[in-house]
Amino acid sequence: MNFDSFALIIVAGLSVFGLVRVLQGPTVWDRMLGFAIFSSKVIVAAVLIGMVIDRTFMIDVALIYGVLGFIGTIMIARFVERRGDV
Repeated sequence: MNFDSFALIIVAGLSVFGLVRVLQGPTVWDRMLGFAIFSSKVIVAAVLIGMVIDRTFMIDVALIYGVLGFIGTIMIARFVERRGDV
């Protein structure tokens, strides 16, 4: 097992904390924070997977997922702002 694979396992384990926050968050803001944490871990995991399998297109996948995660966070924040705390 090389360093890239070990780092990928660590990032996958840490992403569980974001999912727990999304599922158990008592408020919408906690769930948004969990979504942001999980999405950042997925971006790091995509880059690490690209390093492990030696494919550079995974960097493009990570960039696209980062933009989609940012847009998702903005959409949730605007929804909460307009509708109030759900």
